[in-house]
Amino acid sequence: MLEKPKMSSSELGALWLTYHKKSMILRMLEYFIEKSDDQEARDLMSELWNQLYSKFIEMKTLIENEGAIAPDGFSKEDVNLEAPKLWDNGFDIMFCRILKEISMSMYVLHLTMSYRQDIIKLYRDITEITEAFYGYFTQYLLDKNLYTRPTYIMMPKSTDYITDKDYLKGTNILGDKRPLNTIEFGYLYHVVETNITGMQLMMGFIQTTKDEEVKKYLTKGKELSKEIISETSDILLENNIQPPATPGGTVTNSTMAPFSEKLMMYCNYLLSGFAIGGGAFSAGFSLRNDLIAKNTIFSKDIFQYQLNGTKLMIDKGWFEEPPKMDL
Repeated sequence: MLEKPKMSSSELGALWLTYHKKSMILRMLEYFIEKSDDQEARDLMSELWNQLYSKFIEMKTLIENEGAIAPDGFSKEDVNLEAPKLWDNGFDIMFCRILKEISMSMYVLHLTMSYRQDIIKLYRDITEITEAFYGYFTQYLLDKNLYTRPTYIMMPKSTDYITDKDYLKGTNILGDKRPLNTIEFGYLYHVVETNITGMQLMMGFIQTTKDEEVKKYLTKGKELSKEIISETSDILLENNIQPPATPGGTVTNSTMAPFSEKLMMYCNYLLSGFAIGGGAFSAGFSLRNDLIAKNTIFSKDIFQYQLNGTKLMIDKGWFEEPPKMDL
């Protein structure tokens, strides 16, 4: 029988980052489960917690079997289950759905960075879990009328090719902007939808943090999300398309923090990274120059915001150092 190869540096790095994210998700799920007043939502989140926890332990074992120490990540000290309910109207499932979006993109990347069969299997397993629960959460929100489906159009009856390079300018000879195509619309719709949930998350964090520096930073994040929602919605309205809106996610009047500032800042860091990646993807596949420019500006602003947050976490002693390339 062939001896199992040692864990490579890229595999350790991927597991280290996944471990951090998973420990954060488990803590947030514990709070949402505790405060949920909807049995279906509680059952969904509880089952997700059970499946993720077993994989979390598997990751910890993989790391420790290599003679490495597992990261600190986030523990029971980072969640306060006694804190009152901070968000209402289905926000727990809305946010869990966003977390599953982030997870799907990260797992695909980490799978391509893995070479050992047991690690590849781990990422395949957690990808399967993530895809399943993303579907459950989406259907829950649709069934509860907390999300709406994107705009319907007349289906095309023929194929066409672009013959005029002005298509890329986004304007015609009179200077009017050409209508959005379905690919461009899909990215814009997604930007508004995810930023609405992100803004609601920030509002809850701002309301409960006692650290003035963290509050100031999170407030900047909320304003950045508002700006992105406003400017993206304007583009949709120019095309006579109603921007997405969610009736859920109301922030209650509680001022008791359910999560530590360390966890809140890391969650913000994770969401910012996801937004940067999504913006780059949108810019890469949009064909109107104004949309490409807008996504580039958004990505630059989010990158600078994330960088400032990283510096703040380092100042506070909250940013755990990834394993060094110690050859």
